Amino acid sequence: MPNQQSKAHRVGEWASLRNTSPEIAEAIFEVANYDEKEAERIWEEGSDDVLERAFQKTDKDELFWGEQTIERKNV
Repeated sequence: MPNQQSKAHRVGEWASLRNTSPEIAEAIFEVANYDEKEAERIWEEGSDDVLERAFQKTDKDELFWGEQTIERKNV
């Protein structure tokens, strides 16, 4: 079973490859229970739950989900 450090590295790398904010990637993986196939599905389809979780992890007003900018005020 992967430890927290390896999970964080994998999520960070995954986020970087997809031009996605680390907070969103982390929230995606939490919702997907760290299942990469499920994470990919969520990333492609979107999720309001993911956005709420992601903004709870930061005080930033904008996060990136691929080529889309998500503003806190719209969540």
